[in-house]
Amino acid sequence: MTPLYTALAVLVTFIWGVNFTFIAWGLESFPPLMLTALRFFFTAVPLVFFLKPPKFNRTLYIYAIGTFVMQYAFVFTAMHLGASAGLTALLLQIQIFVTVLLAYFILGEAVSRMQLIGMIVGVLGLSVIALNLGGDMPLAGFVCILIAAIGWSFGNIASKQASTQATLKATQQGAGVSIVSANTGKNKASALSALALVVWGGLIACVILTLSSLIFETEAWQLATFTEASLKSWLSLGFIVYVSTLIGFGLWAHLLSQNVASNVVPFALLVPVFGMVTSVLLTGEVVTWWKMLAMTLILSGLLLANMKIKLGRKLRPT
Repeated sequence: MTPLYTALAVLVTFIWGVNFTFIAWGLESFPPLMLTALRFFFTAVPLVFFLKPPKFNRTLYIYAIGTFVMQYAFVFTAMHLGASAGLTALLLQIQIFVTVLLAYFILGEAVSRMQLIGMIVGVLGLSVIALNLGGDMPLAGFVCILIAAIGWSFGNIASKQASTQATLKATQQGAGVSIVSANTGKNKASALSALALVVWGGLIACVILTLSSLIFETEAWQLATFTEASLKSWLSLGFIVYVSTLIGFGLWAHLLSQNVASNVVPFALLVPVFGMVTSVLLTGEVVTWWKMLAMTLILSGLLLANMKIKLGRKLRPT
């Protein structure tokens, strides 16, 4: 990855780390499914009227359901059940290892031995959390976050497939122009297709999540829920929508379209670091020895997985 792409990956993970604290503040006024539905309503509207929709196929629906519906419905529910912002950010990173494996089996991307070692170290860190359930990580919350991680993993693969297809189509249509113009057109097409993917995927998610909230959170759908919501919760919703979703996922989809997934996805291991720090500073979350151990192992897994050492051939299943 180039220095620019590396910087963008770190920026996105910082945004997503801070986002967990804003989610906790949003949940002070809104139930989890409603908050998630509101998030994607404002993600889609009004941009949905200005961006050309991507091709409505299985890839788009998998992206919307996996990345938006499954991930955030279950993350918001986990935090509503008592999971702390810092630990939620940390545990959710199981998606990194699932995504790298899915990229190997579905996309045929190579996985090096060093990446496998990094994944093992990272899983050890996540296991530390599993051995200390209770308190600010209840069992129900733990299960919800695992489901969310699996959903995000499938969404990552779908995002890369959709963005790559859109960019390839735009590049083919621009055949015959100069190399400089072609490269510029490719980058612009990639950025626009990534944003369109987030916006139109958000519209699909909004419909599913609104119906789910109406079924499971019927009593919350009254005027008082919106009029009595605190200013902090509304501002938190604004950050979640415009910074975390539109900017964060737009950049993430662009990064996945321009780089090998196994090089991009491990950066998400920085999310729990930023998430834990901001949760401690802004919400007063207590840092224990096992949280520090888990974070150290996970960060070590990230560093190992991103070492540029050529250790051999592509690994194949036996």
